[in-house]
Formats: sequence, C-alpha cells, structure tokens
Amino acid sequence: MKEMEDSQILELIQKQFNINIKQIEMIALTYSMGDGIVNIMDIQDVHNRGVRSIEGVGKKTGAGTLVFDTIKKTQIPAVVIPGIHSQSHTDSRMNVFSHSTSPEKLGIAYDALSRGINNFIVSDISSNTVTLAVANGAVVGALDACIFAPGTVHGPLDLESIRQVDAGTCGANEAFMNSGVVKNTSYKNTADLLDGLKDNEDQAKFAIDTLALFASMEIEAMKVLLKDYSTCDCLFLAGSMAEVDPLVEKIHHYLDMKPWILGKWSAATGCARMARDIAKGKKQILGIEVSI
Repeated sequence: MKEMEDSQILELIQKQFNINIKQIEMIALTYSMGDGIVNIMDIQDVHNRGVRSIEGVGKKTGAGTLVFDTIKKTQIPAVVIPGIHSQSHTDSRMNVFSHSTSPEKLGIAYDALSRGINNFIVSDISSNTVTLAVANGAVVGALDACIFAPGTVHGPLDLESIRQVDAGTCGANEAFMNSGVVKNTSYKNTADLLDGLKDNEDQAKFAIDTLALFASMEIEAMKVLLKDYSTCDCLFLAGSMAEVDPLVEKIHHYLDMKPWILGKWSAATGCARMARDIAKGKKQILGIEVSI
C-alpha cells in the first residue's frame, strides 16, 4: 500500500466499502500512538498527524501515513482519535507511564460500549497485549504493550533485554518487538504459534498458557483501578488471540469471569461508530472531548 498514489487509495476505499467518496459523512482516523493530542479533533486542525514522534512504536510500514495524508488532502470530513497518555484526562496515577494506549484501542472500547454496558475491562490480545478500564462510559486508565503483559511477539523489557540495550546489542524498540511469549520457542510469529497449537505441540500450549496467565494478571490489575470508580460488570476480549479457545478458557478459569469476545474488526467497527455519532453531534466519546 505504501507505494500507492492518493488516487489509488481513494479508489480502494470506494471499492472495498462500496461507497462514493461524496457519500462519506465522517471518518474517524487513528494514527500511531496519538500522543500529540488530547481531544478528538478535526483532521485539518491536527499538527504532525497527532503524534509527538513515530519513533519507538514498533514496526513502521508507511501505509498509515499515506492513508492519513490522502484523507486530509481530499478534504473528506474526518476526525483524529487521540491515544491515552500522560496528558490525557484519565486517572492521574496512571501518568507514571508516559503512554497508556494507542488510539485504535479506543475503537475497541467504543465497540464494547455499544453493547450497553458502561463499566467494563477490555483486553486486546494479539502480537502485544493492551488492557483498558472503562467506568460510567469513560476510559479511566490503560496498560500499554510495553508495561505489563506480553503478547505473542511484543512485550515489556526484562533485565536481560535492558542489559542487551545497554550493551548496544539491540535497540529498545527491537528488544520490545522480541519480548513476547514466543521468544523462548522455535516460533517466529503468531501464525507459527497458531500452527503449532493446531498440531498440539507442547511449546505452543505452554506459550498460550503463559499468554493467558499474564493477560489475566493485567486484567485483574485493572479491576483494582475500577474499584475506585465502579464495578467491573463485563470483560471483553479482542485481538487475533481472543478467538483462540484454549486462551479464552484459561482466562475464564483464572478470573472466574466469562469473557465476551469481540470480533477481529472490533477496532474498525468502534471507530466507525465514533464517526457516526460525532457526525450526529456527539460531543464526548469515552469521556474524551470532541473538539470540532
């Protein structure tokens, strides 16, 4: 996609969504970490695509930049969704960390909110793991991928990783991108892990158990945060691993709470719901002000 021209991007949007550009009332865009803005803003008012920097954010492909810039140039009505970070109006105790979650996770949370439940936790488990807490329909905090529970491929830096970074063996971002549960297995990525699970391989089952354990611990930690606001009435799981039955069963076992599984399109669906509601005049989304 990064080699495509603006016109090709627009043609692809129209073809895949079976819509004419002129019919689009609103697009809700996410870009990278979203740490340069606090509110939901008109794309024309956003500087530097709403980020402080694109460094240290995992793998960069350039596709997101192309889509963002194309939509901005064509004057399609669009808003940019922020991430949750130290300047956000969430629980200030969480600001010990500079960043809590990237914008697309808010799409997942908004999709969950559409189920009619206002107090919940949503954990997105895939190549990395990110968990958010929502109280009375507003995000109160989140734990980012580099803080706590590992995903399949990415995870927080442990002592050995820090030593490798200090020694110049690798950069911090590279260490993060190789700290998931597959790091001590023969698998290179999530697809390999899932293939191993299908073949009933012991190392695959162990990796899934590890993933479930840490995801459950992170979810339980966010339940502690929610105690200062409300109760946790529901647990939602999203991401590619949320559709893996052994993982879901383990989390159910650890937490004694049956998860509600959101589909793999949850982030996109949630952002579409945001766009629809903002186009209708909604002034607040998940406790975040709409400044347009």
